[in-house]
Amino acid sequence: MQLHPHHDFPCHAVTRLEADARCLQPDILVLDWRLGATPGLLVLPEPGVGRRRDGLWRHACFEAFIGSPGTTAYQEFNFSPSGDWAAYRFSGHRRDMERLDLAMPPLMRWQRAPGQLQLTVSLPAWPLPSRPLRIALCAVVETTAGAMGYWALRHPPGAPDFHHEAGRVLELAPPRAG
Repeated sequence: MQLHPHHDFPCHAVTRLEADARCLQPDILVLDWRLGATPGLLVLPEPGVGRRRDGLWRHACFEAFIGSPGTTAYQEFNFSPSGDWAAYRFSGHRRDMERLDLAMPPLMRWQRAPGQLQLTVSLPAWPLPSRPLRIALCAVVETTAGAMGYWALRHPPGAPDFHHEAGRVLELAPPRAG
Protein backbone atom coordinates (compact mmCIF):
# COMPACT_ATOMS: atom_id res chain seq x y z
CA MET A 1 0.00 0.00 0.00
CA GLN A 2 1.22 3.48 -0.84
CA LEU A 3 2.17 5.84 2.01
CA HIS A 4 1.52 9.55 1.52
CA PRO A 5 3.50 12.56 2.76
CA HIS A 6 1.84 14.96 5.18
CA HIS A 7 0.87 18.07 3.20
CA ASP A 8 2.71 20.41 5.61
CA PHE A 9 5.96 18.40 5.37
CA PRO A 10 6.64 17.51 1.73
CA CYS A 11 9.76 15.45 1.20
CA HIS A 12 10.83 15.43 -2.43
CA ALA A 13 13.86 13.25 -1.67
CA VAL A 14 11.49 10.27 -1.32
CA THR A 15 10.39 8.85 -4.68
CA ARG A 16 8.14 6.12 -3.26
CA LEU A 17 7.18 4.66 0.09
CA GLU A 18 5.06 1.54 0.44
CA ALA A 19 4.12 -0.64 3.39
CA ASP A 20 2.07 -3.72 4.14
CA ALA A 21 1.22 -6.13 6.95
CA ARG A 22 0.13 -9.75 7.20
CA CYS A 23 -0.58 -12.33 9.89
CA LEU A 24 1.31 -15.61 9.90
CA GLN A 25 0.23 -18.39 12.21
CA PRO A 26 -1.66 -17.37 15.35
CA ASP A 27 1.27 -15.50 16.88
CA ILE A 28 3.35 -13.78 14.18
CA LEU A 29 2.70 -10.40 12.59
CA VAL A 30 4.88 -9.42 9.61
CA LEU A 31 5.33 -5.76 8.61
CA ASP A 32 7.03 -4.55 5.40
CA TRP A 33 8.25 -1.11 4.25
CA ARG A 34 9.86 -0.26 0.88
CA LEU A 35 11.47 3.16 0.49
CA GLY A 36 12.81 4.67 -2.72
CA ALA A 37 14.74 7.94 -2.51
CA THR A 38 17.18 10.12 -4.38
CA PRO A 39 20.58 8.75 -3.30
CA GLY A 40 22.41 10.87 -0.75
CA LEU A 41 19.45 13.08 0.24
CA LEU A 42 18.21 11.17 3.31
CA VAL A 43 19.88 10.77 6.69
CA LEU A 44 19.87 7.05 7.45
CA PRO A 45 21.67 5.72 10.52
CA GLU A 46 24.26 3.06 9.91
CA PRO A 47 23.31 -0.50 10.90
CA GLY A 48 24.26 -1.37 14.45
CA VAL A 49 23.71 -3.99 17.09
CA GLY A 50 20.02 -3.14 17.41
CA ARG A 51 18.56 -2.63 20.85
CA ARG A 52 15.50 -1.20 22.50
CA ARG A 53 15.69 2.61 22.45
CA ASP A 54 13.25 5.49 22.97
CA GLY A 55 12.96 8.56 20.73
CA LEU A 56 13.45 6.83 17.39
CA TRP A 57 10.67 8.96 15.86
CA ARG A 58 12.92 12.04 16.13
CA HIS A 59 14.89 10.83 13.12
CA ALA A 60 14.40 8.18 10.44
CA CYS A 61 12.16 5.30 11.48
CA PHE A 62 9.32 3.10 10.33
CA GLU A 63 6.30 2.86 12.62
CA ALA A 64 3.22 0.70 13.15
CA PHE A 65 0.21 1.51 15.34
CA ILE A 66 -2.00 -1.50 16.01
CA GLY A 67 -5.45 -1.54 17.55
CA SER A 68 -8.73 -3.42 17.23
CA PRO A 69 -12.29 -2.30 16.53
CA GLY A 70 -14.32 -1.57 19.65
CA THR A 71 -11.41 -0.48 21.85
CA THR A 72 -9.34 2.70 22.17
CA ALA A 73 -6.26 0.76 23.33
CA TYR A 74 -3.42 0.32 20.85
CA GLN A 75 0.26 -0.56 20.54
CA GLU A 76 3.08 1.36 18.87
CA PHE A 77 6.19 -0.14 17.28
CA ASN A 78 9.19 1.88 16.00
CA PHE A 79 12.05 0.50 13.88
CA SER A 80 15.21 2.44 12.98
CA PRO A 81 17.61 1.65 10.11
CA SER A 82 20.22 1.37 12.89
CA GLY A 83 18.45 -1.82 14.00
CA ASP A 84 17.13 -0.17 17.17
CA TRP A 85 13.46 -0.62 18.02
CA ALA A 86 10.81 0.43 20.53
CA ALA A 87 7.38 -0.87 21.59
CA TYR A 88 4.70 0.81 23.70
CA ARG A 89 1.09 0.33 24.73
CA PHE A 90 -1.57 3.02 25.23
CA SER A 91 -5.06 2.90 26.76
CA GLY A 92 -6.31 5.59 24.34
CA HIS A 93 -5.04 8.39 22.11
CA ARG A 94 -1.58 9.11 23.61
CA ARG A 95 -2.91 8.11 27.07
CA ASP A 96 -1.24 5.94 29.71
CA MET A 97 1.89 5.17 27.68
CA GLU A 98 3.73 2.10 28.96
CA ARG A 99 6.66 0.12 27.68
CA LEU A 100 5.36 -2.97 25.89
CA ASP A 101 7.32 -6.02 26.97
CA LEU A 102 7.77 -8.60 24.22
CA ALA A 103 8.56 -12.28 24.74
CA MET A 104 11.13 -11.93 21.93
CA PRO A 105 12.58 -8.84 20.27
CA PRO A 106 11.37 -8.05 16.76
CA LEU A 107 13.20 -9.86 13.97
CA MET A 108 14.28 -7.21 11.46
CA ARG A 109 15.71 -7.82 8.00
CA TRP A 110 17.05 -4.69 6.30
CA GLN A 111 18.03 -4.55 2.64
CA ARG A 112 19.97 -1.50 1.46
CA ALA A 113 20.96 -0.43 -2.04
CA PRO A 114 21.66 3.02 -3.50
CA GLY A 115 18.37 4.90 -3.34
CA GLN A 116 16.51 1.98 -1.75
CA LEU A 117 15.77 0.70 1.71
CA GLN A 118 13.54 -2.23 2.58
CA LEU A 119 12.55 -3.52 6.00
CA THR A 120 10.71 -6.71 6.89
CA VAL A 121 9.83 -7.11 10.57
CA SER A 122 8.46 -10.24 12.19
CA LEU A 123 6.92 -9.91 15.61
CA PRO A 124 7.26 -13.51 16.87
CA ALA A 125 5.55 -14.77 20.01
CA TRP A 126 3.23 -11.79 19.81
CA PRO A 127 -0.20 -13.26 20.47
CA LEU A 128 -2.63 -11.90 17.94
CA PRO A 129 -6.07 -11.05 19.29
CA SER A 130 -9.00 -13.15 18.12
CA ARG A 131 -10.62 -10.05 16.62
CA PRO A 132 -9.51 -8.07 13.55
CA LEU A 133 -6.58 -5.68 13.69
CA ARG A 134 -6.59 -2.09 12.48
CA ILE A 135 -3.11 -0.91 11.60
CA ALA A 136 -1.48 2.41 10.72
CA LEU A 137 1.80 2.01 8.85
CA CYS A 138 3.92 5.15 8.86
CA ALA A 139 7.43 6.50 8.40
CA VAL A 140 9.50 9.45 9.53
CA VAL A 141 12.27 10.52 7.18
CA GLU A 142 15.00 13.09 7.66
CA THR A 143 16.77 14.84 4.80
CA THR A 144 20.40 15.92 4.70
CA ALA A 145 19.05 19.52 4.65
CA GLY A 146 17.52 18.89 8.10
CA ALA A 147 13.87 18.72 6.97
CA MET A 148 11.54 16.06 8.34
CA GLY A 149 8.93 14.15 6.36
CA TYR A 150 5.96 12.28 7.84
CA TRP A 151 4.41 9.54 5.72
CA ALA A 152 1.29 7.47 6.43
CA LEU A 153 -1.39 5.40 4.74
CA ARG A 154 -3.80 8.17 5.81
CA HIS A 155 -3.22 11.41 7.72
CA PRO A 156 -5.97 12.81 9.97
CA PRO A 157 -6.71 16.55 9.61
CA GLY A 158 -4.23 18.93 11.24
CA ALA A 159 -0.66 18.33 12.34
CA PRO A 160 0.98 14.92 11.75
CA ASP A 161 -0.41 12.46 14.32
CA PHE A 162 0.37 8.81 13.70
CA HIS A 163 -1.39 7.91 16.98
CA HIS A 164 -4.80 9.05 15.69
CA GLU A 165 -7.16 6.14 15.09
CA ALA A 166 -8.24 7.63 11.74
CA GLY A 167 -4.83 6.56 10.41
CA ARG A 168 -5.44 2.88 11.22
CA VAL A 169 -6.92 2.00 7.84
CA LEU A 170 -5.26 -1.35 7.13
CA GLU A 171 -7.57 -4.09 8.43
CA LEU A 172 -6.35 -7.63 9.01
CA ALA A 173 -8.36 -10.62 10.11
CA PRO A 174 -6.49 -12.85 12.56
CA PRO A 175 -5.26 -16.15 11.11
CA ARG A 176 -7.19 -19.29 11.88
CA ALA A 177 -5.41 -21.64 14.26
CA GLY A 178 -4.50 -25.09 12.98
